[in-house]
Amino acid sequence: MTAPNPHLGSDFDDFLAVEGLLAATESLAIKRVIAWQIAEAMKTKHMTKAELARQMGTSRAAVDRLLDPNNESVTLLTLDRAAHAVGRNLIVQLG
Repeated sequence: MTAPNPHLGSDFDDFLAVEGLLAATESLAIKRVIAWQIAEAMKTKHMTKAELARQMGTSRAAVDRLLDPNNESVTLLTLDRAAHAVGRNLIVQLG
């Protein structure tokens, strides 16, 4: 007879927490949403990656990393600079 599944009846967040993956998963999801919002603001303003890089004072490669939904290494400072470059504000708060 097999042992009962310890995750039966729990939600996905509970599973991720038990596996030690919840914080990393939430962080990546937040970064993906912000990158998507910046890309959408760029489309609205008809702004190229090169123009965003120029306004941020960075390279086109850095903008590519910023907009890459799987790149977790982007800092809050970079996200804030990108948000300001597209006329938006980055708001970070504890829930």
